[in-house]
Amino acid sequence: MAAVRVLRTWSQNAGRLIYIRYFHTCNSVHVLKPKYVCFFGNPSFKYSHPHQLLKTTAALQGQIVQFKLSDIGEGIREVTVKEWYVKEGDTVSQFDSICEVQSDKASVTITSRYDGVIKKLYYNLDDIAYVGKPLVDIETEALKDSEEDVVETPAVSHDEHTHQEIKGQKTLATPAVRRLAMENNIKLSEVVGSGKDGRILKEDILNYLEKQTGAILPPSPKAEIMPPPPPPKDKTIPMPVSKPTVFTGKDRTEPIKGFHKAMVKTMSAALKIPHFGYCDEVDITELVKLREELKPIALARGVKLSFMPFFLKAASLGLLQFPILNASVDENCQNITYKASHNIGIAMDTEQGLIVPNVKNVQICSVFEIASELNRLQKLGSVGQLGTTDLTGGTFTLSNIGSIGGTYAKPVILPPEVAIGALGSIQALPRFNQKGEVYKAQIMNVSWSADHRIIDGATMSRFSNLWKSYLENPAVMLLDMK
Repeated sequence: MAAVRVLRTWSQNAGRLIYIRYFHTCNSVHVLKPKYVCFFGNPSFKYSHPHQLLKTTAALQGQIVQFKLSDIGEGIREVTVKEWYVKEGDTVSQFDSICEVQSDKASVTITSRYDGVIKKLYYNLDDIAYVGKPLVDIETEALKDSEEDVVETPAVSHDEHTHQEIKGQKTLATPAVRRLAMENNIKLSEVVGSGKDGRILKEDILNYLEKQTGAILPPSPKAEIMPPPPPPKDKTIPMPVSKPTVFTGKDRTEPIKGFHKAMVKTMSAALKIPHFGYCDEVDITELVKLREELKPIALARGVKLSFMPFFLKAASLGLLQFPILNASVDENCQNITYKASHNIGIAMDTEQGLIVPNVKNVQICSVFEIASELNRLQKLGSVGQLGTTDLTGGTFTLSNIGSIGGTYAKPVILPPEVAIGALGSIQALPRFNQKGEVYKAQIMNVSWSADHRIIDGATMSRFSNLWKSYLENPAVMLLDMK
């Protein structure tokens, strides 16, 4: 973070004394308009081009500062403005939330670097904002004569804990909670947080407000449904006159943006990969029984246990034996990079579109730790608050298309990865056991796609068989866990 320091200097030359204020940064000097200019010994001294002497910019009281959108990383050059937390005329302080923007990878909260008054908003909702261009105009307070430091704050991603400094203590709260507190003139330092690590939740603000005012928020009124009155018995009901239906709908065209724009870019690159598919069915009857036993235990720890943690852990154990499936290739397919971490992505269907967050380092995580991380990703994904860290760095992907429906699929590889699996729905079907007896089996189908430039069918088949064996016999998975 670049620190900006206000300094003063005195220059004395030939009996003339000039007092100048200027900014000094780490890399350059920006000279401000002199606050005081005094001449001694030569009152007739004149100059016709003052800007040739010093290049100046105004820094007087009420200075309008253009607050530009800073670089938010990952090579992102444009974002969509999703929500404004301020309006023209609002007073803001450093670290106050200005707006929420969404790139093709994550949602980011932009915070203020200055104390002052909002004078202009450069964008409306859903407009495209560009990195390095003005976001808002802020009328800053007068610069003090004494030396002072102003810290430039970067954009805060939703996957980071937002906080404000209060006398050396960190008060953890999300931007929405801080906005609610600001709207009700509540100091977060006076609220006791009930969340993890003392984080202040929305309920804490509402409870504090209720204690202070004695008011209880009224429940939302429910519309009372009134049945239509019965028709009079003696009155004849007229037959409705049919009229030709007139359709007034119109086509509409809108730009592709957000996660859909990222999908266009990713899928266009995926077209260059020669895919080949491999399908099989898995009998997860024993896994279903094991999950039913462990589900209440996990729930008691505050974690919802689905089948996905077992699928991810089994895939990680298989990748240890077939590391080429956890690799990537360069653009010209001349070099293979074998990834040390198993960052396994999970395709999610959200209101914003298809997103693929990933669980980091599955190879060193327990099934319970994977389940806990999946709960976090699903919660953030449902409200569109996944951060860039959650959405990047994937090395292998599983798509749980069966949660919506369907048995088989043809998944598309996400470059630069080289393999992906799609899981079908679980169905109760009749199967034969080793004694030839029919029993009720829980069957799930899996569809694999792999990059045929570096992966052959035999490798994919052997990996699938190993993954299948772990799920059909969960106890065997314990033997290979590290």
